[in-house]
Amino acid sequence: MRVHIATDHAGMELSAHLVEHLKAKGYEVIDHGPAEYDAADDYPGFCLKAAEAVASEQAEGQDSLGIVLGGSGNGEQIAANKVQGIRAALAWNLDTARLAREHNNANVVGLGGRQHSLEEATAIVDAFLEGQWSNEERHSRRIGKITHYENTGEILD
Repeated sequence: MRVHIATDHAGMELSAHLVEHLKAKGYEVIDHGPAEYDAADDYPGFCLKAAEAVASEQAEGQDSLGIVLGGSGNGEQIAANKVQGIRAALAWNLDTARLAREHNNANVVGLGGRQHSLEEATAIVDAFLEGQWSNEERHSRRIGKITHYENTGEILD
């Protein structure tokens, strides 16, 4: 599986740790930056590039997921969700990471680098990446309605 990762300055330590951790587990990791610390950086570009890569690869049938990091993960997750085809979920514990994959078929996880220890954040990312989409009808139906709105602007009941 290929994993795309992006961060801002507040998530750089966690990002570097996760890149090494995930490579050691056999994932192909693509780091979308930033390359160096800048407290005044702007995360949207990094996160949008990672999300675009996930969306593009999934559209081609590749096994690809994404991780976006920041101080809280909120802005990064919001940015990723602006990319068509992305379902980015902010995870703050193991259950929210697993459910994001199982119920929402999330393809990007957002995480706050200032909200967790390295060990806790690593476990959350592992839970997300190892999670499997349940493909249950009720969840598929709901995601279908979200996708329909994303593509047409029409709200289905």
